[in-house]
Amino acid sequence: MAWDTERTKSLLLEAATSEFCTRGLAGARIDRIAAEAGVNKERIYQYFGNKNGLFDAVIVAALSSLMDEVPIHGEGPEAMANYAGRLFDHHQEDATAPRLLFWEGLERGTEVVGLPKRMANCASKVNSTIAALPGISKEDAGDLLITIVSLCDTAPVLPALDGLMAGNDPGRLERRRAAVVRTVHLAASALTAEAASAGSAPSGSAPARSATTETAPAPAAK
Repeated sequence: MAWDTERTKSLLLEAATSEFCTRGLAGARIDRIAAEAGVNKERIYQYFGNKNGLFDAVIVAALSSLMDEVPIHGEGPEAMANYAGRLFDHHQEDATAPRLLFWEGLERGTEVVGLPKRMANCASKVNSTIAALPGISKEDAGDLLITIVSLCDTAPVLPALDGLMAGNDPGRLERRRAAVVRTVHLAASALTAEAASAGSAPSGSAPARSATTETAPAPAAK
C-alpha cells in the first residue's frame, strides 16, 4: 500500500500549527507534534528538514489561506472599515495567524520566510487598498493596512491587557470591534480627503500636508 504523503504532511502541519501557536518556535517539541499527528517523527525531518523548516511551512500556509478568506471588497472608507471588521471577526474565530505572527516577530525579528510568496500577497493587498481608495499612495496604503492588521491581531493575542485597560464586561468584544471599525473608517477618510486635496491642487503648487506629516518644531535649547 502506497504511503499517502500529502495526508501525512497535512496531519503534521495541523499538529504543528497548534503546537507553535501555543508554545512558539523555541518551546515547540518535535515529539509532541509527531505524537499529536500520529506520525513517526522521522517524517518531519524527511518532509520539512527540521523544526525551523516545519515552522516556516506553518507560517506560509496560515498566511496564504488568510489572504483568500478575508478579501477587500468595494470602494471608499466604508470598504476598508468593513474589511477591518471582517478581519477582526476572523481572528476572534481563529487566532492562528495573529499568534504565529507574534511568535515569528518575537523569535525571529525581521527574518522572513517564504519571502516571494508573502511579498506577492502583501503587494496584492496594497493594490486592493489603492483600488478601494483611489488616489492614495502606495506608502499610505501600506501604512493603513499595517494599522488594520495591528488593531485586529492584538485583540486575541493580548486579552489580559485589553481587560485591564477597557474592562471585561459582556459587551466588551462588540465595543472593541466597533472601535476598530471606527478608527479605520476615520483613517481611510483622512487619506481619501488628502488624496483629493492633492489631486485638485493647482499645477506646480505644493500638495497639502496632513498634520501627521508636518515637521515637528525644533526643541528649545536647554
